[in-house]
Amino acid sequence: MVAPPVLPPIGRAALLLDFDGTLVDIAPTPDAVVVPPDLAAALRALRTRLDGALAVISGRPVEQIEALLQDAVEVIAGEHGGAIRYAPGEALDRMALPTPPEAWFAAGARIAAAHPGAALERKANGFVLHYRAAPALGPVLGEAMAALVEGSDRFVMVPARKAWELRPRGADKGAAVEALMRRAPFAGRLPVFIGDDVTDEDGMAAARRLGGVGLRVADAFGTPAGVRAWLRAAAEGVW
Repeated sequence: MVAPPVLPPIGRAALLLDFDGTLVDIAPTPDAVVVPPDLAAALRALRTRLDGALAVISGRPVEQIEALLQDAVEVIAGEHGGAIRYAPGEALDRMALPTPPEAWFAAGARIAAAHPGAALERKANGFVLHYRAAPALGPVLGEAMAALVEGSDRFVMVPARKAWELRPRGADKGAAVEALMRRAPFAGRLPVFIGDDVTDEDGMAAARRLGGVGLRVADAFGTPAGVRAWLRAAAEGVW
């Protein structure tokens, strides 16, 4: 494992984690992801050491992260911060975001159907075109989605890992970091954000603006397995 840079003392830190490509390995499709059996225990122990200041910030819906991690993480920001669950059982705190026209969802479905290997993932306020199964489709799908959002002042197309995502402007992981850090148990602490993808850069930048640390998986840990090894060590008292 690559040694991460110097972190704030654990008593002053808040740990904010991306999911896909950070906590778990990238799978051929989003629903094929595998959660290692020891991950939940490490997260629970580390949450205790952080006095609850641990959250997952993902592009996935909150409900998916909740189902995958069960009770290991109490605070979850989904849809790039478009929806946040601050505690188990609480209603989602949703940003006031526009929803794309239904015709755009239909167009996304047609694009995916016309390109074998492409997959459409629909979200509350947008959708993703995945091409993990057919990497050569990246430019073609990117052009198709760019044409769809051209001229829009409310939606933006952003690159992700072997995917293109259409989402509202203002919904990003940086906004999620800022929202979490305004509330207990995160307020007054220094954020440590760990992510692996282009969509995580906003979260890394926000953490740094707030006096904390933004870490890219490849640079600081090598792989998600490296992140998990560090989490286990941190849960046992190394951090």
